[in-house]
Amino acid sequence: MWILYATGSAFFAGITSILAKCGISKTDSDVATAIRTIVVLVFSWILVLLTGTISGITDISGKTLLFLVLSGIATGAS
Repeated sequence: MWILYATGSAFFAGITSILAKCGISKTDSDVATAIRTIVVLVFSWILVLLTGTISGITDISGKTLLFLVLSGIATGAS
C-alpha cells in the first residue's frame, strides 16, 4: 500500500510544480504564494473536520505548539 502513497505523493509534487509555474506566469510570486497558501489552509481544515480529529487540538502541548509555529514560520521564510 505504501507504494501507492509514494507514487501519489510524487505525482502531486510534480503536478504542483507545473501548475504553480503556470499560475505565476503573469502574477507576482508573493501574491501567488499567498493564494496557494490560503487554498492549502482551507483544504487542511476541511480534512480535519471530515476526519473528526479537531478535538486533537486540545491535546497539543505548549512545546509541540511552539515547534509547529516555528516550523510554519520557517516554511513561510523559505
